[in-house]
Amino acid sequence: MAQTDFVYSVEQEPHRTRTKTILKEHPEVRNLIGKNPYTFLVILGVVALQLTLAYLLKDQAWWMILLVAYCVGAFADHALFVTIHEVSHNLLFKGKAWNTLAGIVANIPSVVPTSVSFQRYHLKHHSFQGIHELDGDLPYQWEAKITGKSTIMKALWLLFYPVVQIARTFRLKEIKPIDGWVITNFLVLAVTDSLILYFWGWPAITYLFICFVFSVGLHPLGGYCVQENFLNIPGRHQETDIYFGSFIRINMDIGYHN
Repeated sequence: MAQTDFVYSVEQEPHRTRTKTILKEHPEVRNLIGKNPYTFLVILGVVALQLTLAYLLKDQAWWMILLVAYCVGAFADHALFVTIHEVSHNLLFKGKAWNTLAGIVANIPSVVPTSVSFQRYHLKHHSFQGIHELDGDLPYQWEAKITGKSTIMKALWLLFYPVVQIARTFRLKEIKPIDGWVITNFLVLAVTDSLILYFWGWPAITYLFICFVFSVGLHPLGGYCVQENFLNIPGRHQETDIYFGSFIRINMDIGYHN
């Protein structure tokens, strides 16, 4: 019989319970937990790569921009998204402010200011996973109804996933949408976007925007958004999955989501 609704559970939030279980059974994992300031060097390197590619593509044909964005830029942007995830957990530096600033730097090639807002919504996701009013990673009912079992609708849903994810944040009433850090994030990207547009033109800024859309959308990497916290295996009731495929190394082991 086809499933027509979400799976509901009365068990406690699974992140903390699973962490305790993993550490109990494999205490050596604790040695992998900690801050790594060298991640900021990765941020600087990938940001430099994306800006260099944007410059080199400013006079190229649209098909070349699209090809490089899909085959190279999306991977770079996704790696930066992983670093933004790390700073949301304050895993680069000791001070929260320095982590937030690092996330804003990592956000520069994405064109859209998302780093600071993601930090707020993602921490709520970890504390209240599966609670509709507090978990921004949980889809709306209308998302499931619109996509259904249609391959085409699922592809369109994934293509517009950045827009869908932004739409989900409106139901999280406990989070203050605007503050000093959010404004700072917006202003930094407004300045960098304007400079790129002024000196390199629309092709460069278009390349960066397409990379952002592909990195979390209709792309092999976009599957991460579904694989991470969706029940993908029939009869299995663990909503958090793990990935060991070939893309894991170039995206900083984000597949080890458990």
